[in-house]
Amino acid sequence: MFRVIPAVDLKDGKAVRLRQGREDEVTFEAEDPVEIARRWVEKGARVLHVIDLSGAFQGRLRHEDIIAKIAKMAEVQVGGGVRDFDVAERLFNLGVDRVIFGTLAVKRVEELRKFAEKWEGKVTVAIDSKKGKVAVKGWKETVELTPIQLAKLYDDLNVSFLYTNIDVEGLVSGIDREKIIEIVKSLRNPVYVAGGITSVEDIRFIKRAGAAGVVIGSALYTKKLKFEEAIKVEYEKV
Repeated sequence: MFRVIPAVDLKDGKAVRLRQGREDEVTFEAEDPVEIARRWVEKGARVLHVIDLSGAFQGRLRHEDIIAKIAKMAEVQVGGGVRDFDVAERLFNLGVDRVIFGTLAVKRVEELRKFAEKWEGKVTVAIDSKKGKVAVKGWKETVELTPIQLAKLYDDLNVSFLYTNIDVEGLVSGIDREKIIEIVKSLRNPVYVAGGITSVEDIRFIKRAGAAGVVIGSALYTKKLKFEEAIKVEYEKV
């Protein structure tokens, strides 16, 4: 089932949106992330995408208490600062459904493969793409792998992928359609797409391409896209 997933990004105890993941470029801020999450669920969200931005920038999870509260409301996938497997298991114990691995997926491939075999269906590998290369460490560095090369290291396991095009993320400028098709068609496992989604037509296109869902942040928070309209695509034949 295709899912339309609102993003709830956490920084210093608040819900925020950043432009292209830059720490100092805040485009939205709210004091109560739990209330923000509750509103999305009340509007019909079945899944929430929660990123601990403070964790991503500082290299360790910082908002476990908030994540635990949100995990009681809906299906939740969590990432940001998950740099060891004990933290991931702790998140599962808090009720988190899937943990997103970015830096770890690049740096510790064999260990993450073993972890994914132990926790089948609960690991999401982040494919964060910056100018065609994989970005790590809160998107501050890139490595030589391409997004598809990274994904192929895990595609034989029971995992999902989250493809984020950083070049358009947070700009509310639209999606790169060719890259989305290339990623989705290249992989066996479910692919969720984030970055640049600004219209219902963007969501329809991604659904038609065969993705498992979309993660939407800035377009919802800037009111460029109404969640009530976006969620309808879950049930449409496209």
